[in-house]
Amino acid sequence: MDQPSGPPTEIDMTRPSAARVYDYFLGGAHNFEIDRQLAAQIASMTPNLADTMRAGRALLRRAVRVLVAEGIDQFLDIGSGIPTVGNVHEVAQAANPEARIVYVDIDPVAVAHSRSILAGNDRCAVLHADLREPERILAEATATGLIDLERPVAILLAGVVHFIPDADDPAAILTTLREATVPGSYLLISHSTFEDQPQEMLDAQRLSARTSTEITLRSKAEVAGFFGDFTVLEPGVVHMPLWRPDVPSDVDEQPERFGAFGALGRNDRTVG
Repeated sequence: MDQPSGPPTEIDMTRPSAARVYDYFLGGAHNFEIDRQLAAQIASMTPNLADTMRAGRALLRRAVRVLVAEGIDQFLDIGSGIPTVGNVHEVAQAANPEARIVYVDIDPVAVAHSRSILAGNDRCAVLHADLREPERILAEATATGLIDLERPVAILLAGVVHFIPDADDPAAILTTLREATVPGSYLLISHSTFEDQPQEMLDAQRLSARTSTEITLRSKAEVAGFFGDFTVLEPGVVHMPLWRPDVPSDVDEQPERFGAFGALGRNDRTVG
């Protein structure tokens, strides 16, 4: 597929981007030298971080397959990042060609590359928006004609809520998103944690302060709280590799070393 010939002119290439660092760790090509420098510094402190990134993407793929099997055919992926192999649309549309996906990201580079890659796919759209504006995201996603909030939808928050500091009230943001859904909808969250982590991992996480999106590490209980009144499905809020592995041998001997929890919740509210 054709790629943009260069970064959009509004991109600040003097400051690393969390989305581009993530792209680098996943083996993508949409990153700059400043991002690779930060990635190298982080990797020198936490050599398994690339594995952590891949574990997060694998969790997302497994969850999307589960959701399609449950009949979900519309996905709102907030904090989608820069397109790499195994994106939501690839997984969902392989199982159901009619599946519709709206990607949302705050990083203009991620948005630009997403729009280029998805050109010609009329069942996908890309929005440039901030998770801290959930009402705007919901309105713009609906305006694309791809998301119908009167029907069950999957809201995917893979590796993004930890970029929202406590001062911005992530619980209120999640409440707005949950309350916009109808019964039968789902919410996926994966979130970095300080629990069970060695000091070097915590030190590396703090390097995120050098990007425009600093990470806030949270506990298992805090992550569980983001699901509100949704039913958290088995196996609950667990370290990412433990969430419904394809085969038991996929689970690392130390799943906690990946430094993040994952879970899937369902809107089981009764109507009327």
